[in-house]
Amino acid sequence: MVEQTISRPELMRAWRVHRYGRPSHALSLDKIAIPVPEAGEVRIRTRTAALNFNEVDGCYGRYITINPPVPYTLGMEVVGEVEAVGPGTEQWLGQRVMATAKGAYGGYADRVIADAGMVFKAPPSLDDVAAAGFFFPFHLAWLGLHERGRLQTGETVLVHAGAGGVGSAAIQLAVAAGARVLATAGGPEKVAKCRELGADVAIDYRNEDFAKAVLEATDGLGANLVFDGVGGDVTAQSLRCLAFNGRLMVIGFSGGIEAEDRPIVTPRMLCFGSVSLMGVMLAYTADPRGENPLPGIHIIPRSVGERVQRSLEVLLAEGKIHTVIDNVVSFDALPAALDLMDNRQTTGRTIVVF
Repeated sequence: MVEQTISRPELMRAWRVHRYGRPSHALSLDKIAIPVPEAGEVRIRTRTAALNFNEVDGCYGRYITINPPVPYTLGMEVVGEVEAVGPGTEQWLGQRVMATAKGAYGGYADRVIADAGMVFKAPPSLDDVAAAGFFFPFHLAWLGLHERGRLQTGETVLVHAGAGGVGSAAIQLAVAAGARVLATAGGPEKVAKCRELGADVAIDYRNEDFAKAVLEATDGLGANLVFDGVGGDVTAQSLRCLAFNGRLMVIGFSGGIEAEDRPIVTPRMLCFGSVSLMGVMLAYTADPRGENPLPGIHIIPRSVGERVQRSLEVLLAEGKIHTVIDNVVSFDALPAALDLMDNRQTTGRTIVVF
């Protein structure tokens, strides 16, 4: 009799959403099969990952944009080494990269699949922790301020949630561009962080009307560009302090993801205000067809992302920008760290080390 050996799939650790609620309730640590990259994809052995408020919303089941059936592996941003590739992505094998997980989930695992369009070489000057805090905030801030917002030297920029991951990047990029920066944040420590990053005026939105404070700081003229990652009522109130020909850039909804699908601005406000309301989504595609996006949901061409990356690396080398890391935690402590984010107890970025 010949014995047959049954091969078992190699397993990896993954934090998966099994039920909805606060992160420490929603997440369970599972052992699941290691995925295989398909054409146009790479597989990354994860070294570090960043936490985002989107993941908090995912735990509660309220993030409609990214809402796979449970159980699913949470997590969007990772840094690690490409250990396997699908057809067409062979040039990435062995590279240390920053990436967004395929579909913007699946990142809180030992191995992660990513579309090549959302993979960039990690800057050699940044270690794995700093690199994990770099890609998403600085690319999104650059797209909002420059690619879409057309920020000019000498203009006044209002950055909401300035002590957060994306807000802190936006303050630094606006300062580097020669803008006058006003920022909002909640509480004295976060207000101080905004000033430390270069904000000329920092406003504690918990204690004062930020729109009134902006008008006072600008002699009644208002801000030329508003960088708004909060959404909801903050977006509506920002129109009160927007200058003539001003631009309001919507880049996220940290104030409550439900604002993503609620009407908050009337045409009258835009028409009478002579202002522009714009948005941006950080999602690059390596598909050649992406160079000419069709109407609807626009995925940004990879060529734009490469141009943004080059610009950011110049500023990084010049010492004009840096990642703002609030906390570094172990993989086992990930749910508790998301709880802190849920309670608005974080400044800058929280990075998970595998």
